[in-house]
Amino acid sequence: MSVSLAKGQNGPLDVSDVVVSVQLAAAADLSALLVTSNGKVRSDADFVFFNQPTGPGVQLVPNPGGIASLRVSLAGVPADIEQVRAVITLDDASSNFGRSAAPTARVSDAAGNVLYEYVIDGLTTESIVIALEVYRRQGAWKVRAVGQGYAGGFAALVTDHGVSVDDAPAPPPPTPVAAPAPITPPSSVAPTPPAYNQPPQQQPSYNAPPVPPAPPAYNQPPAYNQGPTPPAYPPAQQPAYNQQPTYNQAPPAPPVQNQPPAQQPEVSLVKGRPVSLTKGQKVTLRKEGGVALTMIQMGLGWDPIKKSGLFGSRTADVDLDASALLYADGNLVDVCYYGQLTSKDGSVRHMGDNLTGDGDGDDEVMLVDLQRVPAHVTTVIFTVTSYRGHTFEQVSNAFCRLVDSTTNSELARYTLQGGMAFTGMVMAKVYRANGEWKLQAIGEGIQAKHAGEAAPQLGRFLTA
Repeated sequence: MSVSLAKGQNGPLDVSDVVVSVQLAAAADLSALLVTSNGKVRSDADFVFFNQPTGPGVQLVPNPGGIASLRVSLAGVPADIEQVRAVITLDDASSNFGRSAAPTARVSDAAGNVLYEYVIDGLTTESIVIALEVYRRQGAWKVRAVGQGYAGGFAALVTDHGVSVDDAPAPPPPTPVAAPAPITPPSSVAPTPPAYNQPPQQQPSYNAPPVPPAPPAYNQPPAYNQGPTPPAYPPAQQPAYNQQPTYNQAPPAPPVQNQPPAQQPEVSLVKGRPVSLTKGQKVTLRKEGGVALTMIQMGLGWDPIKKSGLFGSRTADVDLDASALLYADGNLVDVCYYGQLTSKDGSVRHMGDNLTGDGDGDDEVMLVDLQRVPAHVTTVIFTVTSYRGHTFEQVSNAFCRLVDSTTNSELARYTLQGGMAFTGMVMAKVYRANGEWKLQAIGEGIQAKHAGEAAPQLGRFLTA
């Protein structure tokens, strides 16, 4: 039976080997610092991390499904090492522990029996925390719950413990000092302020030039608001930018680029010229010449962001999963995902799970036979969810693309720009409208790690 520790509490260890593990929703690394009585490492060999997974008596054990653990052979720890400190570092240094549930650190014996458990609460803005330490006391080994957040950054943490960081980034070059501006002798005439500092038509008379200048061009009404004859403006004492249109006049049409995505015109599919979709844009699933598509392939892809850290470069494995959810008049009737690779009616097929996002091109592919989709199914929504809880801030080049399966030619592509603090993404949907199928790019974030958590949040995407 495990013992729950609070911050500062300790407990005895009567086993020869222990395993320190961490449970955390966000992507993170576990490392160890082996320190002497002065709180410093003896050399860089006493720092155990992903690029140096073995130290004296301590080994980093990979975990394909999550965060690696630390195996500590107490008899193998050198006699002059008094503490083995377990450190949790978030992969995303710009994030913090306050954005997810509190991490839990566990100490188990070699057989996997949990001896101690410590919920590290109270963390807010920190991205690094010394979780706990295994330490000597009067010839015996004990464990202590530490929970000390570190605000100085990872490099500062390890250098404070005596680790040398040879490949730390060089400091930025000093900012050139600008030559001092020449001193202008005082003049009996005060200079006229620049025009861009003067409120239009409200300049006090003592600052105004003898002849009032014409109002700047940026105060004129935009060109698309002017007809052949400029509209009459109110008297000069009322600034033009306070003018409101009368309710009997139709307001001018806004520029096209300001239209909401849902009002964008539908685009046509042209062979050999893939359409680059924007958020909310729709495509009628007809080929050039008006022939309806029958077999489509939805390819979804992403790349994990490569980390260039102080101790080497690596790429975190980001396990994203593509799913297709089938709806009939707002009701979920079927799901095609890694746990069910073919929908019950056989119209949608998942071509296999990608666990890392490595490689070029599509990472996961869904095949949809539009002719076999049951008549009562009105919408198929495509989602991508993060199985391990990584957010899309740690993913780059996320995209979905529509491919004509009969010719294997790309017809349309939608690429997400920038990361989002979500664990799921609604990428696109195909839906019936007026007797034909259409595709709509969506690109909206949700908090979901699998299709089951995504489904209750998709109702708002079912309306065309």
